[in-house]
Amino acid sequence: MNTSAANVPSSGTQGAAALVAFAELDHFVGFDWAQETHDVVAVDHDGKIVLTLTFPDTAAGWAQWRAKTAPLGKIGVAIETSRGPAVERLLEAGGAVFPMNPKAAERFRDRKASSGVKDDLLDAWSFADALRTDGHGWRPLHPEDPQTQLLRILCRDEIGLIEQRTALVNQLRQALHEYYPAALEAFADWTIPSAWAFVAQFPTPELLARAGRRRWQTFLHTQRLYRSTTAEERLAIFARATQFASPSAAVTSAKSLLAVTLVHQLQTLQKQMDEYRRRIEQAFAEHPDSGLFGSLPGGGRKLAPRLLGEIGAHREVFESAQSLQCYAGTAPITNQSGKRCFVHVRRACNKVLRTTVHLWVNESRRKCAWAEAYYQQKKSQGCGHAHALRCLGQRWLKILWRMWQEHVPYDEALHMRSLARSDSWVLSLLPPPEAAPTTN
Repeated sequence: MNTSAANVPSSGTQGAAALVAFAELDHFVGFDWAQETHDVVAVDHDGKIVLTLTFPDTAAGWAQWRAKTAPLGKIGVAIETSRGPAVERLLEAGGAVFPMNPKAAERFRDRKASSGVKDDLLDAWSFADALRTDGHGWRPLHPEDPQTQLLRILCRDEIGLIEQRTALVNQLRQALHEYYPAALEAFADWTIPSAWAFVAQFPTPELLARAGRRRWQTFLHTQRLYRSTTAEERLAIFARATQFASPSAAVTSAKSLLAVTLVHQLQTLQKQMDEYRRRIEQAFAEHPDSGLFGSLPGGGRKLAPRLLGEIGAHREVFESAQSLQCYAGTAPITNQSGKRCFVHVRRACNKVLRTTVHLWVNESRRKCAWAEAYYQQKKSQGCGHAHALRCLGQRWLKILWRMWQEHVPYDEALHMRSLARSDSWVLSLLPPPEAAPTTN
């Protein structure tokens, strides 16, 4: 969730109104959203209820919302989400939208109804009064610029499609396990289209055996799989495919139909994913910050757009590197009471960004010697793989935040000079540079 307290004009379709400072608000609104209807309660500065409204999520309903809230002046809206159609319409209508953490929203409900009674209008009232009394420390949502918003949505939808592909691949592997073990043995990676093409062309062990060696070789050449190191091994697997196949003709008939069906779904899905990849690369190239995020070692063509989409372009959102680290979930949580102190992983964060940072810093180890050395040092101190990557992510996000604030791309030589100036202990982990060869 991208938030900012600065009064910066928005851009795009949501930029009709500037963000309203908390001190300028005339009324405070609690908005309990739902799929079909929304419940609203508005209070004044004294906590007196001035408006109670339930309206449908339709064009007429939102027109009613605008008509009823127009006399209230500048309003702040507390809502238990940071994204979705309701949030977009609230931002478009103007005012300030304050997203609430679900756990905090539950505590505010308990403050108004300790008995545990629950009602949509009661929820809206508790949100409105919480905004009135505690909202001075909250940050309103900052409407994202259209370029960043497009990139974020495309990347998140691509992740969803990848998850669908993974589910289909798992189903395909299970079907092959039941009647066609040789296919699983011949291909280790079932996310590649050439493996799907094999099942489509040779759906059963019997058809594979009847095809013969020449057609097997033609398939490998056509799919660009023919390698001198692996071709003979694959051909040998094809030759004994019928030796350990399902003995049941019924199982083979049914599961081969399922396997071919799943292959066709995967091939169709892959075409759409290729289009998503093209659109993402186009949107990333057109973004003003593409050069900055594209310079990150390990970012690549997939992770750099995701990082940019999740972090955004508004520098006011993250006041410090620590705020970005907390948002990404790399900063740990400390629970301390008396002599008891417990440190654990941060769960309340942007889950998409946390996963992207995890993948990015792992890839950075292959690009930067200092990143690999830092990771290995954490491993030697007893950290597990994920823990060591979170520690490395903490360091990378501090670098990224400074790059982002200063609008400068990553420079490995500049970073190494900075480490030398600060006499960083990370330098002691690096191997000594090789001496230049001398000439006689």
